Amino acid sequence: MDDKNFRGRTAIMSGGSRGIGLAIARAIARRGGNIVLLAKTDTPDPRLPGTIHTAVDELNELGGHAVPVVGDVRNDDDIAHAVDAAVEHFGGIDIVVNNASVLDISKTEDLAMKRFDLMQQVNVRGTFALTRACLPYLRVSANAHVLTLSPPLNFSPHWLGAHPGYMLAKYGMTLAALGIAAEYSGARISSNCLWPETMIATAAVGNLLGGDESIDHSRSPEIMADAAIEILGRPAGTDTGRTVLDVDVLREAGISDFSQYGGQSPLAIDIFVDAPTH
Repeated sequence: MDDKNFRGRTAIMSGGSRGIGLAIARAIARRGGNIVLLAKTDTPDPRLPGTIHTAVDELNELGGHAVPVVGDVRNDDDIAHAVDAAVEHFGGIDIVVNNASVLDISKTEDLAMKRFDLMQQVNVRGTFALTRACLPYLRVSANAHVLTLSPPLNFSPHWLGAHPGYMLAKYGMTLAALGIAAEYSGARISSNCLWPETMIATAAVGNLLGGDESIDHSRSPEIMADAAIEILGRPAGTDTGRTVLDVDVLREAGISDFSQYGGQSPLAIDIFVDAPTH
């Protein structure tokens, strides 16, 4: 997938200072793309690596052209500033990556409404608002893509009941992306959702989903980056309205050996994903 060329294409991403978002941004930068990051991480957090500034420095060193916008995807003015930065620096927007997300897998009676509201505001509203703000530029792009990091809609009783507050927030992201795909089906804007089959070795997994044990049985963020590049490298309008797992995208691209992405056996299957039968 190294033949995918992103020179002259501009991506705007919510979050992206670490984890899966940064891995995707790195992959775009290595291929010469332009990137605007909208993230809150202006100063270092002792619990988490990286800030928006260290991320932008790294992306520029990799050969990309990156611009930081310190802000919150819940704030419409901050979104407008990020859109303006993309237009001012690069002349438009070709790709939207809805990466910012809040994770809280508390049971319903244990979930504070403040946390519930935060998840809906960042995950659902943030996805909708950022995509909406970029649509005037996506509509005139030669290859417009919206990529939302959210799961397939798995309506099994297990996943509906595991943590309904988080389920609503993540499925809301997916529904927003599918709604955009349907509404703009005649405008050559591809809108798809990407989700990992397994846990991914990020700080969020280490801190919130099992610590070092989960990290040991997780794949690296690069599997999501490679899958994202495959989707974003396709011609707009030819592949839209899909909710896909990283491994399925890579299999479509002819890759069946995922050992390069690490993870000790047995791999930890991600939230909202049923254990594979093959």
